[in-house]
Amino acid sequence: MKQIIVAIDGYSSCGKSTIAKQLAQYAGYRYIDTGAMYRAVALQAIRKGILSDGKATDIESILEFTRIDFAIQPDGTQHVTLNGEDVEKHIRTLEVGNAASQIAVIPEVRRFLVAQQQQMGQAGGIVMDGRDIGTVVFPKAELKLFLTASPEVRAERRFKELIEKGEQPVMADVLADVNDRDYRDTHRAESPLRQAEDAIVVDNSSMTREEQMQHIYRIFDEKCK
Repeated sequence: MKQIIVAIDGYSSCGKSTIAKQLAQYAGYRYIDTGAMYRAVALQAIRKGILSDGKATDIESILEFTRIDFAIQPDGTQHVTLNGEDVEKHIRTLEVGNAASQIAVIPEVRRFLVAQQQQMGQAGGIVMDGRDIGTVVFPKAELKLFLTASPEVRAERRFKELIEKGEQPVMADVLADVNDRDYRDTHRAESPLRQAEDAIVVDNSSMTREEQMQHIYRIFDEKCK
């Protein structure tokens, strides 16, 4: 059976990564977390001191020396590596998340990472999630999903994630961050977030995790028939 490309796009905190990981495991495919790749570049920019006041200066100077990969852990999970260093925990902070949204609007960064993502998916058999997978990275993907949920629901999910990581977020700040990221993602000049015409919309505002996965498994199985 031919292995297809599954492109998953959608708003922040819709559970794209969790859904993509589970679908990849279900299908026996490789999972590519493109959001983590942008976070890794953002971490590099922060460390090199070229990101300040929401602007990156001389971003191309670090791209040449930025190597991003995914290391499989003994339990089967993937950790992001930056120049050989496991940075999985470092890239999941609110600071790096905000920085990733800021540097994602920079054309040089998007072209740099899109080229890597397209190379990773050449042979098919992948599940890739992000903001522009079905519209820019793989416009001919056999299956495209677009995930959405209300800002309030997404903010609550993000708030709980940060609490579990030991941080002390303020709910109003988290909601403001969700709305800000939505605006930046949908209004950037380079590859803005938008629903592909042939994408299947999944609104998981009121779905349990089990309900949404069973729904998506059915969509995948139908597409592969």
